[in-house]
Amino acid sequence: MIMWLGLLIPFFGTTLGSACVYFLKNTNNELLSRCFSGIASGVMVAASIWSLLMPAMEQEKNILIIVLGIFLGALLLLFLDCMIPHIHPGTDDEEGKGSHLKKTTKLVFAVTLHNIPEGMAVGVVLAQAIQTGNYFSALALSIGIAIQNFPEGAILSLPLKSNGFSKNKAFMIGALSGIVEPIFGYITILFSNWILQGLPLCLSFAAGAMLFVVIEELVPEMAQGKHSNLPTFFFLLGFCIMMMLDVLLG
Repeated sequence: MIMWLGLLIPFFGTTLGSACVYFLKNTNNELLSRCFSGIASGVMVAASIWSLLMPAMEQEKNILIIVLGIFLGALLLLFLDCMIPHIHPGTDDEEGKGSHLKKTTKLVFAVTLHNIPEGMAVGVVLAQAIQTGNYFSALALSIGIAIQNFPEGAILSLPLKSNGFSKNKAFMIGALSGIVEPIFGYITILFSNWILQGLPLCLSFAAGAMLFVVIEELVPEMAQGKHSNLPTFFFLLGFCIMMMLDVLLG
């Protein structure tokens, strides 16, 4: 029961974020979108450090294994980033101008791509929790990812509404973009016997994948345009929220 709760909490965060289309009248607010990217970035960086890298370093004294895992995770996301056609949230697709369907499809791919490493990270930590019986750190990561997924769901659903989709359709697409998280999390748990044998490498692998998403996509999104100070403070807010969750529940 706790395992399924840990897997589904991040999906609930995406669903709640997608529901913003029902409450926000201005669905094309660039500054709001950048603030959402800021808080999402902060949560993911803190989760990478406290929930993934620090536990990995406690178990593996050879720091080169941790470095290897980080780069392997980043390389996987780089490969997916090149293979899957997508655009970054908040940017224009030059080839897709005049084609809302093409632009929307690529935006959905982008957000879904972001969710894959997050699902893997939750799965790795849950696999460890199943063995040790300590679910608090896993739940802390799940809650933190859910907080991060709230703005991510909004980043997707609000532009969909601006591009002419109905509120219901924008909400459904935004919510379903998060379904890959429990799927990839469960797949990761299925391979837990192999994962636990090389747990530090797997933890750092998930951290590298998440950090790639932050550095390559979310940080440039939050920093572009005017008034970048506000999204930066939202980054710090997200970082501190995840840090406190991990310290209190970890």
